[in-house]
Amino acid sequence: MKKIAATPSGMTALTIVMIGQVVSILASGMTGFALSIWVFQKTNSATALGGMATAFTIPYLLLTPIAGVLVDRYNRKLMMMVSDLAAGLGTITILILFATGKLQVWHFYIINAVIAMGGAFQWPAYSAAITTMVPKEQYGRANGLVSLVQTGPGVVSPLLAGALLPTIGLQGILLIDVAAMLVAISTLMLVHIPNPQRTVDGQQGKGNLIKEATFGFRYIFQRRSLLGFVAILFVANFFMGFPNSVRVPMILSRTGNDSMVLGSVQTAGSISLVIGSLLISTWGGFKRRMFGFTLGWAAFCIFGFILFGLGRGLNVWLLANLLGGVFIPLGSSSSQSLLQAKVAPDVQGRVFAARRLLTWAPDMFMPLAGGALADYVMEPAMQSGGWFSSTFGWMVGTGPGSGMSLMMVFSGVLCVFTVLMCYWMPAVRNMEDILPDHDQLLKAEPEPA
Repeated sequence: MKKIAATPSGMTALTIVMIGQVVSILASGMTGFALSIWVFQKTNSATALGGMATAFTIPYLLLTPIAGVLVDRYNRKLMMMVSDLAAGLGTITILILFATGKLQVWHFYIINAVIAMGGAFQWPAYSAAITTMVPKEQYGRANGLVSLVQTGPGVVSPLLAGALLPTIGLQGILLIDVAAMLVAISTLMLVHIPNPQRTVDGQQGKGNLIKEATFGFRYIFQRRSLLGFVAILFVANFFMGFPNSVRVPMILSRTGNDSMVLGSVQTAGSISLVIGSLLISTWGGFKRRMFGFTLGWAAFCIFGFILFGLGRGLNVWLLANLLGGVFIPLGSSSSQSLLQAKVAPDVQGRVFAARRLLTWAPDMFMPLAGGALADYVMEPAMQSGGWFSSTFGWMVGTGPGSGMSLMMVFSGVLCVFTVLMCYWMPAVRNMEDILPDHDQLLKAEPEPA
């Protein structure tokens, strides 16, 4: 009898899944780059770009607690597929509207909301799946691999999109995105993703949909260290929302809508992210993960926001992105590995979803607020003769985009201060010692048949 090959599992399975994600993320990056330029050329407004982000973020975060429940209740592989399917549906809709000549800017608000509903499943599903696929000692490397996959395609996607747009147009790029979605789903179907073992925490969190959806919040609020950490993330994300909302329009404003400069800057950032991710995937990060989190995000804010905002041209922007991006995988992988080690696997979907809603809450309004602040306050105030220009003109100039540059500098300073608060709060600084690892917790008794 012919022997049937075993279904890939462990790091092998994770690698296969990540190969599919590389293809999908590369195509999605090309689409996002092309659509951002299309929208900005149509509107010449940072507020319009911010509105697109807000239309995605609000439904994404509001649905996240429900998605966390479903991730813990049902097959995590299926939950991972939902995100790819929703993104594919959104891309197909844009493709049809564009091909028929009916695509309008307001369509993106609705389409982004649909994509967000599927995207709400992605982060808790992938984060929780890693915990069951690889041993605890490999969490850092696994998260480094995920970070590499998420950032690697960004090295070529902006330049590739910029090169292909004149030849195949937006329609061709959208077709590539649809094909990539099919590849991502196919790789998920090839591998085995184990379900988590039941724990005491998991049994305590069982109940109806509302009870389970709120369990993740109760879990966080009952642990002072975790609550303090989440609070710091909330404040940091609030301040990061300003520079994140104006980075693209700032570059386009200061370069006369030069898509090649924008693509070069984004590619430089992606290269540095790949370097940082490769380092983490082989090294695993600092043993004290709180130190890795603090160092990573503080360094990124210094280079990626403050230095970037001070720059007035391509050379400084490239340098800032190359230096800052290296530290992002260190910060994100350290915090993610820390929580994966502390939170019981069978409740990670709900806890990670609650954490995302609490820490990303500013993203529901910051892209729109940041864009409006730039368009109606900071940009006019920093033009020649404006009421900020005489005070800060020497720092960032007074031409188009200078108001957004000043926003990046101020926000970067506040972000650094916020991240360093981890070491000023003993409950957060010592979280690794205060909270036990999940494999030290007693397993629950098996349920009766």
